[in-house]
Amino acid sequence: MSKTLRLTEKWMQRGLWLVALVFASFLIGLGGTLVGDLPQVEQQRTVDDFMDSAAAEALRISIKTTERAEEDADAALEQAQLKRSTAQADSAAARETFNNWLATRRATQLSEQDPELVARTRALDGLKAKERAAGVAIEAQQQAALDARQSTTRERRKLAEMEQAAQQLLDAEYRRIELRVFLYRLALTLPLLVVAGWLFAKKRQSTYWPFVWGFILFALFAFFVELVPYLPSYGGYVRYIVGIVVTVAVGRQAIVALNRYLERQKLAEQLPDAQRREELSYDTALTRLSKGVCPGCERPVDLKNPEIDFCPHCGIGLFDHCPACNTRKSAFAKFCHACGATGQRAQALPQKSPSGSPHPDAEGASKPHSTS
Repeated sequence: MSKTLRLTEKWMQRGLWLVALVFASFLIGLGGTLVGDLPQVEQQRTVDDFMDSAAAEALRISIKTTERAEEDADAALEQAQLKRSTAQADSAAARETFNNWLATRRATQLSEQDPELVARTRALDGLKAKERAAGVAIEAQQQAALDARQSTTRERRKLAEMEQAAQQLLDAEYRRIELRVFLYRLALTLPLLVVAGWLFAKKRQSTYWPFVWGFILFALFAFFVELVPYLPSYGGYVRYIVGIVVTVAVGRQAIVALNRYLERQKLAEQLPDAQRREELSYDTALTRLSKGVCPGCERPVDLKNPEIDFCPHCGIGLFDHCPACNTRKSAFAKFCHACGATGQRAQALPQKSPSGSPHPDAEGASKPHSTS
């Protein structure tokens, strides 16, 4: 078709295709934004929505309390360990002093030092008692810290079990939300595809075809491309099934159109030559001739052969002679390329032979026959 278009018309056609692409790009941007924002119609759910709020809150408070008790027990344990260390140091120093004094006592064998021996022994026993008391305090704080840790572990385990059960419910709800959002998107894009199919069948050659084709491109992109990132695990089946249905529908339409075309061609080839040329569009005839095929049956014809004036397949006239200048020209041309005469104008002009003299038949037809 582009070979038969005027230069301005050709560039305007390209500009209109650019309009179609720009229109489609803006529609795609709008559609992508709308499809991406569709999840906002659903309420955002959390794990807490599927848990017993009172029991969960009680467990969290208990965990905080036991953690605080564990921290207090650890702090007290550190203090007790420090006190025991001090008591152990005092006891060790006192024992060393006592051992030194005892060695001296044995060396001197002074009996008057026996009361001091008793006193020192009692002091050493007191320090040992303090050391033992510090150890008991440490054991008590260790037991308190252990109880707090075990209590915290139990409470956390209960809370984790509650959260795990709630997470399962949340996952199931997410799957339902995902299905609903996918159906929202499908309900938005599938009608676009249906409308695009109707526009392609009915309006693709209308006056506003750039907007028609822009919408068709947008609908195809929205369904087969824009919908892909949001497909659930089973969403691919929907896309492929719809693709199969669309392909079958388009293929069936193409087969039906082909059969109708062949039937029309068979009927057209039975019509008179002049009527067939009259029914053919001028642009269609020129387009087919530029491709080297017969405008009537669309079969290949050697148009460069000067001896071929009729299609050898369907018999339609391809070339004739200008009635004004007798130049061989295309039978579908509106003007003669040699003299510029039209069909109506040529009927009023006398036919000329190729040498320029009036055609004998035309001259005889213009003069009355002699009666003599």
